[in-house]
Amino acid sequence: MVLSTLQTHRTIRLSKDDSDNGGKSRAIRARQRAIGRELRRMYDGVVSEAVPDDLLDLLRRMDEADLEKKKSS
Repeated sequence: MVLSTLQTHRTIRLSKDDSDNGGKSRAIRARQRAIGRELRRMYDGVVSEAVPDDLLDLLRRMDEADLEKKKSS
């Protein structure tokens, strides 16, 4: 969702920048590409991190509680 919002914002910004002089538009696009590369690099780092055991345990307990609730309904 956030990525699609960023892409939409980027598309709108680029279309507005097309009316600017060429040098300014190129500089803006280059800056946006650099930001995009950094965001992707950071996202890839977060995705590759292990999920903490405490969080996995919490999720497991929540799933079990949900199953028990459904069984008793």
